[in-house]
Amino acid sequence: MTARLVCDICVVGAGSAGLSLAAGAAQLGLKVVLVERDKMGGDCLYHGCVPSKSLIAAAHAAQTMRQATRFGVQAVEPTIAFAATMDHVRGVIAAIEPNDSVERFEGLGVQVIKATARFVSRDELMADDTLIRARRFVVATGSRPTTPPIPGLADVPYFTNETLFDNRIRPDHLLVVGGGPIGVEMAQAHRRLGARVTVLEAARLMGNDDPELVDVVRRRLVAEGIDIREQVRIERIERDGASMAAVIAADGGEERLVGSHLLVAAGRAPNIEQLDIDKAGIAATRKGITVDKKLRTTNPRVYAIGDVNGLTPFTHMAGAQAALVIRHALFRLPINVRAVPLPWCTYSDPELAQVGMTEAQARAAHGESVRVVRWKLHENDRAQAERETEGLAKIITDRRGRVLGAGIVGARAGELIQVWCLALSRKMKIGAVAQMIVPYPTLGEINKRAAGAYFTDWLFSARTRRIVGWLFRLW
Repeated sequence: MTARLVCDICVVGAGSAGLSLAAGAAQLGLKVVLVERDKMGGDCLYHGCVPSKSLIAAAHAAQTMRQATRFGVQAVEPTIAFAATMDHVRGVIAAIEPNDSVERFEGLGVQVIKATARFVSRDELMADDTLIRARRFVVATGSRPTTPPIPGLADVPYFTNETLFDNRIRPDHLLVVGGGPIGVEMAQAHRRLGARVTVLEAARLMGNDDPELVDVVRRRLVAEGIDIREQVRIERIERDGASMAAVIAADGGEERLVGSHLLVAAGRAPNIEQLDIDKAGIAATRKGITVDKKLRTTNPRVYAIGDVNGLTPFTHMAGAQAALVIRHALFRLPINVRAVPLPWCTYSDPELAQVGMTEAQARAAHGESVRVVRWKLHENDRAQAERETEGLAKIITDRRGRVLGAGIVGARAGELIQVWCLALSRKMKIGAVAQMIVPYPTLGEINKRAAGAYFTDWLFSARTRRIVGWLFRLW
């Protein structure tokens, strides 16, 4: 027997985007229904940001032991209890789970239905045996890992980010297909935890990032013993006894790379197959549900946020899109998702963080009027004290000094980039950062010094010296 339910907003998907929107709308007094077929918390909590950063933290602890000599402390090779390391990862997930639980959201006033959702019309969907009619729907079903069409891949066991963190046996030799953020982060983490690692990338390592900054990360990965193969073509994957081999094209022939385990980190696809979006008049491409600048689908009653729309596959942007929909759907305020500056960070060591345009993107858009300033991390006193001197800050402006983008590679770059996120969101000029007073000694000084470098040529020019001399004589 079909139950009927009427609400103000129905959110499909309890990942980062859906949970943020459901919580906000409910606390603003709307009747909210949240439909989730699997676990509350989504990919970020169970397969993405939380477990990966937990594993990276464990790997960092191991690497610190190896590098203690630089501080006059005896270095030791750590003993890795890999199963216990994975227990640490599961423990972090368990600590965060209550924040995303059914009980917490029901306490906020959200009605949670654990079911598979599918549209039956432009303003109705079925959640198992419940028919839901809503004034507005929000699709936030996220994405999943995809596998490239490599011959033989389906015939061998392999990890994706959805299964990697269930593994409790340290790989002897991990083959990583894909040199994007996930591939790089997991390659370095496993190497530091004692595995041999080879990364196979069809194009360029971390191809969406500034090549100048990527070079710093690449050098560290190679120095730590990771075998990086860029611009390679994998001909096939085949079994090799209890292991597997990636056969790649090399010098007119082939090369076999034998590994004990295989991680595929080469792309994502939107979770839309079971939604019957065509019945709701919702258009989509292979990248995701089509949305306008207000995050509305081709059915104005329905919004799509987070990974499922294919715009920006980051947890923080999923939350930002949820906030934009609340502004538009609840407060009738104008929004433009394409005007929101996009920050991202790869949590390698050193970290690489960017916001706004890269140098190449800025020059394509603004031509030769673009100015680029840099400041090396080795010129920062705190970096010297902590022996973390690899990296730089790179700031891109237009000819008037308005910040177009920024990139930082180095220790805690994800934290350091935040001042440039503010500068871009408030349309600030670089002079505002140059005039900041910041504590000494901090890594954050790198931002002030980079901003100050923008004015160096003008400030210490012959013309300025003449003006200063004239003013001083008048005083």
